[in-house]
Amino acid sequence: MSENTDALAPREEEVDVHFEPVIKLTEQVDTKTHEEEEDVLFKMRAKLFRFDSVSTEWKERGTGDVRLLAHRETKKFRLVMRRDKTLKVCANHSITSDMRLQPNIGSDRSWVWKVAADYSESPPSAETLAIRFANAENAAQFKSAFEEAQATNAALAGTPGEKEDEKKEEEDDAEPKGEETPAANEEPTAEAAAEEDKKE
Repeated sequence: MSENTDALAPREEEVDVHFEPVIKLTEQVDTKTHEEEEDVLFKMRAKLFRFDSVSTEWKERGTGDVRLLAHRETKKFRLVMRRDKTLKVCANHSITSDMRLQPNIGSDRSWVWKVAADYSESPPSAETLAIRFANAENAAQFKSAFEEAQATNAALAGTPGEKEDEKKEEEDDAEPKGEETPAANEEPTAEAAAEEDKKE
């Protein structure tokens, strides 16, 4: 009996229902990244870590493209990195002359450096960051581009960069170390004064 009741039930007609939206969005909203006035001079995929001083361990901050951006007017460089898919900023800081890229222990494709103020989160904070690339060649390219940006920023700020400091040290070492000549404001010794009197 139950089998026949299904066959006798009337079929419901398929209804195509269409709903009009209550609010129509006509304006297109432009989202600003604050990178519109900058040119990308270096871009490479990498993984970023930050050192957590509380737990004393490295924590992953994100994977994505690390970029060195130069402002069109000021010519100053900064480092910006966004996570894949979400495009959330995981690193954003100026490249200053006091930063030193140190090789990460046991890896030829990773660098570590300290940042006085990273603006990826609010409020800005001092961070120790590490970045890892796919291979040693990519890591070397990043180091070269980073140091060029550092030298440019140092020149714009009027502070000597790392390479200028090294050059000055080399020049100081290269000066001949002959007999020391007395300074102009030093008073002559008694023997030197006596010799001068004899000459006259």
